[in-house]
Amino acid sequence: MSNAALAYARTAQTTVSPRELEAHLLMKAATKLQAVREDWSKADAELPNALLYNRKLWIIFITSVTEGKNQLPVALRQNIANLGVFVFNRTIEVEREPTPDKLGALIEINRNLAAGLRDRA
Repeated sequence: MSNAALAYARTAQTTVSPRELEAHLLMKAATKLQAVREDWSKADAELPNALLYNRKLWIIFITSVTEGKNQLPVALRQNIANLGVFVFNRTIEVEREPTPDKLGALIEINRNLAAGLRDRA
């Protein structure tokens, strides 16, 4: 990669707001899950990875909103925590009895939350 490209990449990384980054990561997780849903023949190979990525992302969100120093309103923090609990429960359901339909809620939650973050960014 050229020096100019490296400089641009570093600048792009530093100018992304936390909300934009969160939205991007949520969309990445949704895209991984959607890809598995659309090509279920690859589910054995790709589903565990997509679910793990999504779970790790939600662990970060839950950890963040449950920290005492988090400045989000309490009601919003509780809503995010409740969504996280739902995501974890749905993930367990998918792991126990995988079907493409069960991924829909996880995909929609991630997409809707990402859209909300982008609207506020």
